[in-house]
Amino acid sequence: MAKNSRIGKYVKVSVTSEPYQAYVPAPLPFSPMLNMETLQPLLDKANHSLGKLDNIISLLPDITLLLYFYLRKEALFSSQIEGTQSSFNDLLMYESKQTPNVPIDDIEEVVHYIDAMNHGLNRMANDFPLSLRLIKEIHAILLCGGRGSNKQPGEFRSSQNWIGGTRPGNAAFVPPPPDRLTECMGNLEFYLNDKCGKFPTLVKAAISHVQFETIHPFLDGNGRTGRLLITFLLCAEGLLQKPALYLSLYFKKHRKTYYELLNRTRDDATGWEAWVEFFLEGVTETAEETIISTKRIVALFDEDRTKIKTLKRAMPGALKAFEYLQRKVLVTIPNLAHAMKVSQPTATAALKNLEELGIVKEVSGKKRDKLFSYEAYLNIIAQDTEPL
Repeated sequence: MAKNSRIGKYVKVSVTSEPYQAYVPAPLPFSPMLNMETLQPLLDKANHSLGKLDNIISLLPDITLLLYFYLRKEALFSSQIEGTQSSFNDLLMYESKQTPNVPIDDIEEVVHYIDAMNHGLNRMANDFPLSLRLIKEIHAILLCGGRGSNKQPGEFRSSQNWIGGTRPGNAAFVPPPPDRLTECMGNLEFYLNDKCGKFPTLVKAAISHVQFETIHPFLDGNGRTGRLLITFLLCAEGLLQKPALYLSLYFKKHRKTYYELLNRTRDDATGWEAWVEFFLEGVTETAEETIISTKRIVALFDEDRTKIKTLKRAMPGALKAFEYLQRKVLVTIPNLAHAMKVSQPTATAALKNLEELGIVKEVSGKKRDKLFSYEAYLNIIAQDTEPL
């Protein structure tokens, strides 16, 4: 089979007064297959890094502590790629019932991403397959409010969309016309579930992501849904036990290359190797960075716990407040008192002790409605989270 069978075809669409060319990707698996001679070492390295990450996460005394923030980082990075201006601090302030520094729509976009991720992971944990139905469900949650809520949430588009330009006739890229979506997405679903043959999970994730982005089956939210698909596939196939890999950070850092390589696969048969190489390097880099961050966090918790043990009589209250701060990072006195089931003066005393130990810092500058931050922890988990 000719090498260009990896490349899709342009079809002429004449349903409007201005005919245009829409791109229909080649069905998966394409032929010839990838040149694994050059990719295999990268694949082995990426799998090894993921194994190390999965191992260190599984050894943590409370996995939920870090997963809570890792999930938020992935949501934030993926939304920032699309132009959302919220920072990690804005998200935490919103969740702490404080006023963030960006429009609420920006924050809610990130919150919907978190909800969509949790929904998909919960469904798959209950043996629901990675299917078109699940993809529609997570899309419906992703666009359930704010921007995009009028763009057919949870439904494949029934009209033509395009990227760049003001109409299909002058667009930079036009995805398949609506009447080809069932065929294209059906093939992708078969590929995801090994109905077309078995492929290495990371290679399948890389290829599926591009195929989804090329099909662009929704009117809005395709980029975020396509990045969610990567996490779902890695968890569904057991390559990750928990969603601890925030690969969108790598895509955000290399945003220009990310989009260039996505586009290249549509016109250049060798673009697929270049894309998969980029993807595998991203998995390795992100996994290794996450391992380093996790070790730093564990060391910080141990160090601060040792400090708290010097408090003697005040230790139990301070330790309880410290455990809450590991989950919330930003707290107010009323929130902490409610969580600890103690009076506000008791919560205030606990925070004062932690402040004197250099563990927490008052960050609002107010005399009332004070906001306290577990600063050293926040500095680790908020790394690289400023918007583009």
